[in-house]
Amino acid sequence: MRGKTGDIFTTIRTEGALLPAEILRRIVEGDRKLEGLDPESYHLEKSEKINEAVNRAWFRCLGAWRTFRAAAEKLPDSDTGTTLTRERWLLILFHELGYGRLLAAKAQEIGGNTYPISHVWHHTPIHLVSFRQDLDRRTPGVAGAARLSPHSLVQGFLNRSENHLWGVVSNGFRLRILRDNISLTRQAYVDFDLEALMESEIYTDFVLLYLLLHQSRLEAEKPEECRLEKWSREAQDRGTRALDRLRDGVEQAITALGQGFLAHPENTALRRTLQTGTISPLGYYQQLLRLIYRFIFLFVAEDRGLIPLSDISADVRKRYAFYAIARLRRLAGRRRGTRHGDLYAGLRVTFACLEKGEPSLGIPALNGFLFSPEALLDLKGCNLANDALLSAIRGLCYTEENRLLRPVDYRNLGTEELGSVYESLLELHPELNADAFTFALKTYAGSERKTTGSYYTHPSLIRCLLDSALEPLLDEAMKKADPEEAILSLKFVDPACGSGHFLIAAAHRIAKRLAVVRTGEGEPPLEALREALRDVVANCIYGVDINPLAVELCKVALWLESLDPR
Repeated sequence: MRGKTGDIFTTIRTEGALLPAEILRRIVEGDRKLEGLDPESYHLEKSEKINEAVNRAWFRCLGAWRTFRAAAEKLPDSDTGTTLTRERWLLILFHELGYGRLLAAKAQEIGGNTYPISHVWHHTPIHLVSFRQDLDRRTPGVAGAARLSPHSLVQGFLNRSENHLWGVVSNGFRLRILRDNISLTRQAYVDFDLEALMESEIYTDFVLLYLLLHQSRLEAEKPEECRLEKWSREAQDRGTRALDRLRDGVEQAITALGQGFLAHPENTALRRTLQTGTISPLGYYQQLLRLIYRFIFLFVAEDRGLIPLSDISADVRKRYAFYAIARLRRLAGRRRGTRHGDLYAGLRVTFACLEKGEPSLGIPALNGFLFSPEALLDLKGCNLANDALLSAIRGLCYTEENRLLRPVDYRNLGTEELGSVYESLLELHPELNADAFTFALKTYAGSERKTTGSYYTHPSLIRCLLDSALEPLLDEAMKKADPEEAILSLKFVDPACGSGHFLIAAAHRIAKRLAVVRTGEGEPPLEALREALRDVVANCIYGVDINPLAVELCKVALWLESLDPR
């Protein structure tokens, strides 16, 4: 998952928060604190090591892959390739993963809809299609892909079935692990690029495939008791604890920046404006928050591959790497920093490029207030020591657990996380002494919220509000002669938008309906959802807030949500 889930994986991508990168790393590294990684849990003898079993399966699968690939290249166009893909490759793969001989399944029917899934193992639907079928597109006339794409077929079945929780879909070249996802706003799955994995013989990625998809991971009397589900819950619980620690990191970051700018010997003008009252402590704090927002934006944008632009040369990409905030994140995880100021000087160049665009670095122009000079008016031209900058970035990018730094997964940062950061910032107030060059944050619980009316809305309440207020309007729009136009004509307004959590949840609801209209599929493919989301954000979503900083964060959140993370 290079650039996606971490450098330790190459052919694996995780979408959403189903099984985040951190839990995948723990699995493949054999974390002893993670239950279910002992030989017995994989039905091996106590004396047998898991890596020995993986190694045996690897060589058998490698041989099967080569045979399958050679036969696929000679297959005539008139052959769908379904039998070849199953018999020569996928059924062998699943046999090596402990499933035995998978048996063909009868089509399942739920609510009047038929789901012709090819195989089922206990509670787990396993849909195996031809290597010639795209997992995200319908293939007219082909069983298991005619009405819905293979991915949508399995996802729709899981969402509607009360007896199935996890599922698998594969065309031999790609394999995805899915879960019932009806309560989530984004698609969520783990994707294995089997073609790249086997062709390049990437053994490490096969190890994770074995550990994650072995038959023992899905066996249980009830699907919610299976090992995959327990690992997913463990990842969510761990993420919640990490988020609590991240709130402390945000306070650390603001304090480091506030103290760092005040203490730098060359920032005389800044200290004078604070001493004379030209800028208030609150005004200074607001500019520090905007700087934090810039950091968060860059963390997410780089991790999702939005910056630099994808269609640039290798030379431009290499040049950008020197100015990337990813470089500072790596440094923050390894060292404390010095009193020199070269790192922030370089970061100011990056900020300037983001305002106007810089083709030589592959940086697009953002044309927003957040990256304008006015956003950091009193910090413009100020210097910051490397140790203060790295301390701030460390607080935002790492959480400490058992004296180890764990990186924050900004690629999969959701609106709930942004909302909780927003919530924590509202409770912090600055206390500074410009004469003594000191800056600190104090918590006055509830005061800022009472003043501004700013309250963070819980996700469960948001779902209820959208069910009662938005869904009926979408149902009516779907009945119009031109449902696409009717949907895009809807205007959704949040008069107290905060960080945008409510708006983004609404945008996802509207976008899914729009994608359904455009594709004709109940569970549209990811590409169609992303395109629809961009159109919905541009045409349907409006927000107002008494707190201008909340509006800025909301804009950033909407921008990141509506752009393609690849």
